[in-house]
Order: sequence, then C-alpha cells, then structure tokens
Amino acid sequence: MRAVKRGRQSNRAIFGPLVLIALASLSGLVIALTGDGARDATAWLGLAVPVAAAAWAAWARPS
Repeated sequence: MRAVKRGRQSNRAIFGPLVLIALASLSGLVIALTGDGARDATAWLGLAVPVAAAAWAAWARPS
C-alpha cells in the first residue's frame, strides 16, 4: 500500500490531469468527426484516454 500525500496541492496539480484528459477527449471527438482512415485510429487513441484513466484509477484505488 502506498502512503497518501496529505499536503496542500496547487490548482495545477489537482486540475492539470483533468484538463489533459478533457483535451484528449475533445481532440478525439473533433478528429473523428473531420476525417477518415488514419484519423480514425488517432481518434480512437484520444477517446481511449478517459477510459484508460478511469481503469487506472479503479485499479490504483486502495481498498
């Protein structure tokens, strides 16, 4: 089990990963709507980021 950091965190530390996930989702959606072929694969990667983040969070969560 990992020790949890209990200090005060900056806004960047709290919201930074969330903004990156949102930008990956948004870019995946826009790319999916505007292209075909290789752009579809890129869109899948962008749309897989939130799914991977949720799976990681569920796996890393202490029980």
